[in-house]
Amino acid sequence: MLEATNVKAETIATRKASQNAIEGLAPVLPEFLGGSADLTGSNLTLWSASKVLGKTGGGNYIHYGVREFGMSAVMNGLALHGGIIPYGGTFLTFSDYSRNALRMAALMKIRSIFVFTHDSIGLGEDGPTHQSVEHAAALRLIPNLDVWRPCDTVESAAAWIAAVERSDGPAALLFTRQNVPFQKRDAHTVTAIRRGGYVLAGRAGARRPSSSPPDRRFSWPLGAKRKLAEEGVSVRVVSMPCTSLFDRQPPMYRDVVLIPTLPKIAVEAGVSDFWRKYVGLEGAVVGIDRYGESAPGAKLFEHFGFTVDNVVKAVKSVLK
Repeated sequence: MLEATNVKAETIATRKASQNAIEGLAPVLPEFLGGSADLTGSNLTLWSASKVLGKTGGGNYIHYGVREFGMSAVMNGLALHGGIIPYGGTFLTFSDYSRNALRMAALMKIRSIFVFTHDSIGLGEDGPTHQSVEHAAALRLIPNLDVWRPCDTVESAAAWIAAVERSDGPAALLFTRQNVPFQKRDAHTVTAIRRGGYVLAGRAGARRPSSSPPDRRFSWPLGAKRKLAEEGVSVRVVSMPCTSLFDRQPPMYRDVVLIPTLPKIAVEAGVSDFWRKYVGLEGAVVGIDRYGESAPGAKLFEHFGFTVDNVVKAVKSVLK
């Protein structure tokens, strides 16, 4: 599935990439049982052969209604029963309502797959109440919960595969409403996604290199990389779709990806403090530490400093 997704090279929203991944997995996983908390059309958790579970008979999809905690608790019960791989969707901002069940899934080490879409200010006109800025960082703090925030179709497929294959804990999959650009990778780089963090572009070297674990929208870091190259500054771009999985890698691998002696910046459409564990006090973070606004997503990213020029500025701020 990863190879086919890489060849297809689509620029689409990762919530749609998630649905495509479900379409690829579900035919070979009869134990899949999906659902959504009254947001099926937005979460895109329904697949072509879904059959709604109801009074008239069995099925493989549940319309839970507006009850995010109830959905998550039911998913945990299904996972504990065995023989079922439950997944359920809602907006990322509503993960707050699911938190007790998320924590219990992590504590019990069960395979519940929580799908959270509309993951940032890219949501746009619905405004700050629905624009998740702190939620990704909050979920990453839950022990034993693997939080995936993929940047494109290939990372979305990899996130789904990892969540299904993991048997000792739950996963939270965070997806966009807006389209995100496809990132070209060779076969080795595609395989490296499964390690949670990997070098997406560039090699460290030349004059005053900088290593950067970027946001899920790589047009800014990669654009900054190209602009800095024109000035003789070599920049490595690192993707880190699952920080907890990256943290479980051997120290040697982590040091190869994030070279300890190099200055680092992080870019993510979310609160900035979480990334200090990777960039250190001497590094820089391009993030958003306030609530959003109601406007088209592209305008909001520009307004809050998610631009090539601002990333370039951040890189230069850590060079000595």
